[in-house]
Amino acid sequence: MSSLDLSRHKLQGPLINPTNGTIPMSKFILLGFSSLGQLSHNLLCALLSVAYTGTLAGNLCILWAVLQDPHLQRLPMYILLGNFSWLEICYVTATVPRMLSDLVSPGIPISFQACFVQFYFTFSMGATECFFLTAMAFDRYLAICHPLHYPILMCPKLCWALVASCWVSGFLWFIVPVALISQLSFCGSNTLDHFVCDPAPLLAASCTPAPRTEQVCYALSSLIIFTTVFFILASYGLVIRAVLRLPSGAKRHKAFSTCTSHLAVVGLFYGSVMVTYVKPAASGDIGKVVTLFYAVGTPLLNPLIYSLRNKEMKESLKRTLLREQ
Repeated sequence: MSSLDLSRHKLQGPLINPTNGTIPMSKFILLGFSSLGQLSHNLLCALLSVAYTGTLAGNLCILWAVLQDPHLQRLPMYILLGNFSWLEICYVTATVPRMLSDLVSPGIPISFQACFVQFYFTFSMGATECFFLTAMAFDRYLAICHPLHYPILMCPKLCWALVASCWVSGFLWFIVPVALISQLSFCGSNTLDHFVCDPAPLLAASCTPAPRTEQVCYALSSLIIFTTVFFILASYGLVIRAVLRLPSGAKRHKAFSTCTSHLAVVGLFYGSVMVTYVKPAASGDIGKVVTLFYAVGTPLLNPLIYSLRNKEMKESLKRTLLREQ
């Protein structure tokens, strides 16, 4: 988008605030991938549409299989997986429709309230995903390292309590950063150099530097990423040690096969998140591409990984489809 086009969408703004001389903003403009040409815009829009449709279809299939199969509903692993699939559906829905709208009609403002609602939900669901991946690692640890006590330690009642704690903790984690940033004064240009309402461009649009708010955002992001990664790696370290002690090669292969899909999802998600929110150098178009990958790419790949690597899930999908015919 040219500077002339953007200038047409600049807000005229209300009266200047006499207390600090700033012009309060009621809307923002998400630049997205404004440096791309029209052909690249159309191609990206088509790819995002396909990815969004595929993500919805894949995760709905997993959710549908879990809801329709009484056997899977009794297994903690699939209770967690069903909730995880619903989370992925909500996650992409919070970002992709707005991205598609901005690609089709660039320069349409997003209200201050809508921007911070998107900020809160995207980061809350990202935090919830961290907690769910940790819970799934804990489930695999109990199933493989403590098989005799597993039915008691991870009974459906305790599993649903774990699910509830993941949702509640995730949606509480980023309340403070969202509240702090929403209280800042925004002035100057109302454009945000991103395709979502992210803390970095919001802090850059603030009238005055807010180092404490920035430190709180960085600290909470780093804390949830590194603590959950540490727990996941520790869980799978114990799992690998237990599996290597199994006398049968077939049993070792079966135990490893149940964990490879989860580890693949963990690697995809945390690898891209760390580049975005832990490594400051990931900025500009590179940061946008990495954010696009974990916001759109990983939710698309997750159902493929779980369904293709999980024999029980594939059989459940087949049974469900045959019943519907």
